[in-house]
Amino acid sequence: MKKTLLILITFISFFESYTQDNGISASTNVQGREYPKVLPDHRVIFQINAPDAKGLQIDLGKKYDMVKDDKGIWTVTTDPIVEGFHYYSLIADGVATTDPNSNTYYGMSRWASGIEIPEKNVDYYLPKDVPHGDIRIKYYYSKITQDWRRAFVYTPPGYDKDLNKKYPVLYLLHGGGEDETGWANQGKVNFILDNLIAEGKAKPMLIVMDKGAATDPNTKPVEGQRSGISFNFETLEKVFINDIIPMVEKDFRVIADRDHRAMAGLSLGGFQTFHTTMYNLDKFAYIGGFSGPALMRGPDTTIQNVYNGIYADVDAFNKKAKLVYISTGTEEPAGMYQTVNNVHKEFEKAGIQHIYYESPGTAHEWLTWRRSLNQFAQLLFK
Repeated sequence: MKKTLLILITFISFFESYTQDNGISASTNVQGREYPKVLPDHRVIFQINAPDAKGLQIDLGKKYDMVKDDKGIWTVTTDPIVEGFHYYSLIADGVATTDPNSNTYYGMSRWASGIEIPEKNVDYYLPKDVPHGDIRIKYYYSKITQDWRRAFVYTPPGYDKDLNKKYPVLYLLHGGGEDETGWANQGKVNFILDNLIAEGKAKPMLIVMDKGAATDPNTKPVEGQRSGISFNFETLEKVFINDIIPMVEKDFRVIADRDHRAMAGLSLGGFQTFHTTMYNLDKFAYIGGFSGPALMRGPDTTIQNVYNGIYADVDAFNKKAKLVYISTGTEEPAGMYQTVNNVHKEFEKAGIQHIYYESPGTAHEWLTWRRSLNQFAQLLFK
């Protein structure tokens, strides 16, 4: 019995060593850090050097208790994790913080750790040996918010070579709890567009990524609403129309008409996109909502009455909107999936021309939105 137990322990130890040796350091790690390590079956090994900690956990939606060895090294191996990018936290003695081995990303309304589980045979959002564009940072003063704001602007390959050439522009919004860094860092927007442009699948375009929050200091808060709330759709709409678009058209070479202007957003950014574009359809011809329901209304409001009746004359709307695109992941939370799917069904019933996409096997996460952008960008300005 003892001999059998010894053989079993030896086999387990060998297997654990073997799987660890076959893991790869996550691409989201701080440079030079071995852990977190992604195993071939998508389990992840986390390891933290914290000899003075009393208890550590990794929180990936599910919490995993870490175990400390006699050298003060804490380790845990997770269940298999779905492919794509995921935020996570290190919980140290009950306090949620970041993993010192991981790069940080603004998500969950704070700087958080992130891990990339690589997709097999998928490289559309990875850097390739093709011409690359730039992501530039533009600071500007907003007359609406009476404060300085920051936009990240993707310029396509060759933007600085032909100074007479002008480009169409896509205004692209992040989701709730994220900021204007999201699409560049988590979304890989520049690599997606670089690769599409190199393959001739997308038109060279500028992409403007601004903060999806705005506060008007002259607006009194609604009763029951906390003072200074940032997610005011009307204020953000004013910022886009009066600040962001004029700044872009002044400082960058873009074609300044609605036929060359698009807007899209993920999750909360999808709501904001439809609010802004439906009330300003004279300024936007291409609209996209990724995991972002396209209708803001009360329970008794018909689709013909939302956004000041923009959908009431279906033929007129279809002629004006060159593209309406909505998407969701098949594994989204039930309420989110159903809401987006219901919008699709209502659009179909009303005769509103649109494209509907379901990302297979993904939830409310960046892989859903990378796939959506990859598809959406190929449909623009053609």
